[in-house]
Amino acid sequence: MGLFTRKKKDNAPENRPVPRHIAVIMDGNGRWAKKRGLPRKAGHKVGAETFRTIATYCKDIGVQYFTVYAFSTENWKRPQDEVDALMNLFRSYLKEAAETMFERGVAVRVLGDLTVLPEDIRAQIAEVDEIADRLGPDAATASLCINYGGRDEIKNAVRAIAEQVKNGELAPEDITEDTITANLYTAHMPDPDLIIRPSGEIRTSNFLLWQSAYAEYYFTDVLWPDFDEAELTRAILSYQSRSRRFGGVK
Repeated sequence: MGLFTRKKKDNAPENRPVPRHIAVIMDGNGRWAKKRGLPRKAGHKVGAETFRTIATYCKDIGVQYFTVYAFSTENWKRPQDEVDALMNLFRSYLKEAAETMFERGVAVRVLGDLTVLPEDIRAQIAEVDEIADRLGPDAATASLCINYGGRDEIKNAVRAIAEQVKNGELAPEDITEDTITANLYTAHMPDPDLIIRPSGEIRTSNFLLWQSAYAEYYFTDVLWPDFDEAELTRAILSYQSRSRRFGGVK
């Protein structure tokens, strides 16, 4: 990890750690394909390979959690042929990626409201979970957010908490921020330190709304299929140059 520990020209402190948790809004697959005269599904396929490459690189440099926005709750509104292509990509990719990344010490997880996904994909996700479980709880983790939306996640967490109150398991006055966090899809991981948005768009797009309260953001014009280790390095160096005050004064 020497790349991230040398003293930089901007006089940033030495030995700054890499982020523990990096999240990415995977964006630009369709535009990448269009620029090359290819169907959008070709961009999604290359984007899936980029996920695997970057997830493995994250593990190699000491990032413990890597989370990507793969398919949002709003993506169902896309043309049916594109939705079908994405579902088929998940079918062909999920288990194969989990097994390949398992060999490299990376546990693959899937987050989101999975209840509406096709039954065969949900069965594949169960197999992916079993593969990940074999690496243990301390393994580097790469998570795909599928049928995920930040507001939907919070809504579902509130419903779960309401059921606990209704059943007498929890008093309203005992509800804390930790209670909400424990009922989110990401309850097993820390909040992201760095969120990256490629493709030139500058918005959060309903991604990790609760968890991103103190995240640093990095925006780049690079389309996701072209995102590589060098671009991730630039994002991390930008993160390391910032002062993380969390509302305090330093």
